[in-house]
Amino acid sequence: MPLANGEWAYLCAFQDLAGKQVVGWQVGATMPEELVTRALQRAFWAQPPAPGLLVHSERGGHYCGNAYPTLMHDHGAVRSQSRRGDCYDNGQAESLLSRLKTEVLELRERPVFADLADA
Repeated sequence: MPLANGEWAYLCAFQDLAGKQVVGWQVGATMPEELVTRALQRAFWAQPPAPGLLVHSERGGHYCGNAYPTLMHDHGAVRSQSRRGDCYDNGQAESLLSRLKTEVLELRERPVFADLADA
């Protein structure tokens, strides 16, 4: 999302599909693997995973590095990823981001956030 200072903010969020609640999230100025692993770690702190928890994601590089699969393994979670080029596989995440944009961001004055700390 664009910031008032001309920079960008990136969001990674993990949602519990049963309760439809975001259980882990992280905002950053860039989208390295650390953004994803911090969001996932927050999710695990908020809602400790049962063994075999299925965690779905897209195929971006930040989900395919070393830290993300290691964190998943350490918590007994199972990784699920979208098929290449099929946005419908990640429909729940697309829906979450769409609702965030229409129900939260579009209701705020432009620019939406002053800076990264505000975001």
